[in-house]
Amino acid sequence: MTQTTGVVLARAGGGYRVHTEAGEITATLRGKLKHQDTDRVVPGDVVVLDGTTIAEIRPRRSVLARRAAQGSSGAGPRRAQPVAANVDQVVVVAAARDPEPNPRMMDRFLVIAEANGLPSAIVVNKTELDPSVSVTVAQRYRTANYQVLPTSVKANEGLAALRDLLRGRHSVFTGASGAGKSSLLNALEPGLKLRVGAISEKWRTGKHTTTAAELVPIAGVGYVVDTPGLREVGAWGIDPNELGACFPEFRPYLDQCRFDNCRHLAEPGCAVRGAPAGAIDPDRLLSYERIYEEVSEPSWSSGRRRGR
Repeated sequence: MTQTTGVVLARAGGGYRVHTEAGEITATLRGKLKHQDTDRVVPGDVVVLDGTTIAEIRPRRSVLARRAAQGSSGAGPRRAQPVAANVDQVVVVAAARDPEPNPRMMDRFLVIAEANGLPSAIVVNKTELDPSVSVTVAQRYRTANYQVLPTSVKANEGLAALRDLLRGRHSVFTGASGAGKSSLLNALEPGLKLRVGAISEKWRTGKHTTTAAELVPIAGVGYVVDTPGLREVGAWGIDPNELGACFPEFRPYLDQCRFDNCRHLAEPGCAVRGAPAGAIDPDRLLSYERIYEEVSEPSWSSGRRRGR
């Protein structure tokens, strides 16, 4: 049987929707692949097909992964959960209102992207509800040099700039539930008809409307991976010693600390903590502390600090 290649669009029941030159098919995994780790195939994966069977998964040039949520009992280990493969950039979508933007969640998405070598941009959607929020967000990330793009589907603002941002790239859309990811994709691609979630009037948090990541073709732009809204986002597989480099505004100061293994928490002579006023937003430092605690092993230890 002649082998062909395809790109995975989404999981579909017990199989996967795969785009091929001959059109879209539903394919299943070959037996030996079924016994590999879970989340073995994600949108964006390039696969080799024997008919309607996935025989091989080509090596990924990039991957975006998040940590799976722990059960309410707190039992069981957390594990890495790939969300999308072979993407060129991450677009973090937040809402100006309904729900309120969550800087901690945004920072975790950005750190995960940085750790995987993926450039990022930030979209502040629903700006018709409060135009000032995009200005505040842009100021927070000013020295990190993230592009912050205000958009409004209702007011038809920022959509042309968003299309330009996506053009020619495979992008991942991610962010809090209810931020309007699916609404933006619907606006960019009329007829796409992704489900748009209602906002809980009681809790003002997004209801989960996209249940699984899906690769979506946008005419004249490329592919966009629409990801499920996440109420809990955790960084995973990041070496605590490398976390500082995942904050772009920290990088000019990382080699200037008094101690080679400075954690940038409370060590004397920390150049990150001692950066000039305005160089690092204080709330970004707080995010760093929270994420450092999250990715560190329960019992952190190291060799004797080496003074310079």
